[in-house]
Amino acid sequence: MISASKHIVTHKNSLEESNRRRIAKDVALIKKAIWAYFLLLIFEGALRKWILPALSGPLLIVRDPVAIYLIVKAFQTGLWKPNFFTILIWALTMLGFTTALMFGHGSIPVALYGMRITFFHFPLLFIIGQFYTKEDVIHVCKTMLYITIFMTVLIAAQFYSPQSAWINKGVGGVEGSGFSGALEFYRVPGTFSFTNGLGLFYGFAAACVFYFWADENTKVSKGLLIASTVALMAAIPLSISRSVFFEVILSAVFMLIVSGKNPQLIKSIFTGAIGMTVLFLILSTFSFFQTASGALDARFSAASQSEGGLEGTLGDRFLGGLYGAVTDDNASFIGYGIGLGTNAGAQILGKKGFLISEGEWGRLIGEMGFIMGMIFIIVRLSIAFGLMSGGWKSASYKNILPWMLLSNGFLLLVQGQWAQPTALGFSVLVSGLIIASLSKK
Repeated sequence: MISASKHIVTHKNSLEESNRRRIAKDVALIKKAIWAYFLLLIFEGALRKWILPALSGPLLIVRDPVAIYLIVKAFQTGLWKPNFFTILIWALTMLGFTTALMFGHGSIPVALYGMRITFFHFPLLFIIGQFYTKEDVIHVCKTMLYITIFMTVLIAAQFYSPQSAWINKGVGGVEGSGFSGALEFYRVPGTFSFTNGLGLFYGFAAACVFYFWADENTKVSKGLLIASTVALMAAIPLSISRSVFFEVILSAVFMLIVSGKNPQLIKSIFTGAIGMTVLFLILSTFSFFQTASGALDARFSAASQSEGGLEGTLGDRFLGGLYGAVTDDNASFIGYGIGLGTNAGAQILGKKGFLISEGEWGRLIGEMGFIMGMIFIIVRLSIAFGLMSGGWKSASYKNILPWMLLSNGFLLLVQGQWAQPTALGFSVLVSGLIIASLSKK
């Protein structure tokens, strides 16, 4: 009898150990899949432009299979269950899919394309937050330092090369990936399909660079940090992008704000500020930097004149037409159909451009109607302000990583253009990393 009991206990322990090993293996696979999502986000454009241009269309959604895999695997571990926000968004997505076919555009392919945004990618915010630890997030940020150096070298080559050069090929291998810039120079996309990806990339890079300067407790090679800082500073004029400029300024502001929360950071921040100023002054002595700076200055002047100065630029770029989306007289109460506000959806219907709104809030309300659109917006606002509160509290415990990542992720959550795959990817990734960095694991 005793022998039988021991055998049962041994068998039970063996099953538990086997289950633990299975879960550990699944968690490891999930973490690798998140890395795959991250790397595909950075290099998806390179695949579409240079490596597999003939498959540029299908590669637009190359991260979708990874997203589906992550959801399935997360379920299988038993460690993740959809929270209230995920269930609500899934329900609204299904409802939006139905209303799109019954009362909207009526196209199944367009509705399916729009549905994938919130059904497959939105849950990744919480899956990344669940399975990544703060150390994993720091590893991603360190990787960003290396990629920032590479990216700046690449955009410098693109900036000074003609649009006919191989390095400036666009999606599908067509000639000329640059966008209108200034002084006969073009805004370049780096490894991305379009120039917006570069702004999103350097926004994330700025958050990582400023974090490592501010937090002396996180070990990172000073040589790597200085090199990536030089690359970040050089990227501002080379990109001819106001978004890159504003993102860097925003990260600096967040770093200054958090210094008031933790006075011990002031020394690190002061040292970093001095170092960046010196690096900027050194860069200003080089002709390549002066040329790029002249183009950026011309770009600012031209854009400010057309947008009504700095106030108009900031209002349009960072408020994203939020007020106009709610007060638009042309908005449909039921909505014109999920997916119609995406460029891919417009192309499927044989049209071009933004059929609803270029702004994110306008797209949501236009596609889903006022009630469902506003629920989507409220969910995103709730998550964003919840993370902002958590990041601020976390800074009290000398963990400023979530706060610094919020310098990039907050606006992406609030009004990031999720209809565009690259913007969607950065919103999901950075938001997930913020949640993970809040963890005490």
